[in-house]
Amino acid sequence: MALQSKMTVYAAVAGVFALMGGIVFYASLDNDELNQVEIELTNVELIDVNEINNQAKFSVTFLIKNPSDKTFTVSVIEYNLYGDGTLLGSGLYSTADISLPGRALFSSGAEIPLKNIFLLSKGDINSEIYQAMIDNKITSFSADGTIITQSSWSEAENEFQTGY
Repeated sequence: MALQSKMTVYAAVAGVFALMGGIVFYASLDNDELNQVEIELTNVELIDVNEINNQAKFSVTFLIKNPSDKTFTVSVIEYNLYGDGTLLGSGLYSTADISLPGRALFSSGAEIPLKNIFLLSKGDINSEIYQAMIDNKITSFSADGTIITQSSWSEAENEFQTGY
């Protein structure tokens, strides 16, 4: 009788491990489609200049495209922003604290602009570059970083480089 009880417990544990392996396998089926995300820097616009704190506030807009058949959300865009080839600083767009149903859904073929606030401090960069930024004299912007996309079962992290 004791041997049958042990065999039942072992079979149940093996079944749980097999079920967990099946879930992981099923979740990994989304990865190829999540990796197809396209991200494009479309606009960097001056919003406000705080002369007391020597900070400028910019709106940075990324256009996110979903060429795959899988619906996903974007939880994080971590990026470095460059103006005329000079590193201006880093920024972070995050909806990680918002549950999946509350985020923008990127269905198949969707193109949605995501905006982020970028703070530029005069003390962090060359004062000439700071002045050129607030005078709108920078002619080209670029960004590189990582974007994290999520479906209901899976998550993918992709590196990107974009500019205009």
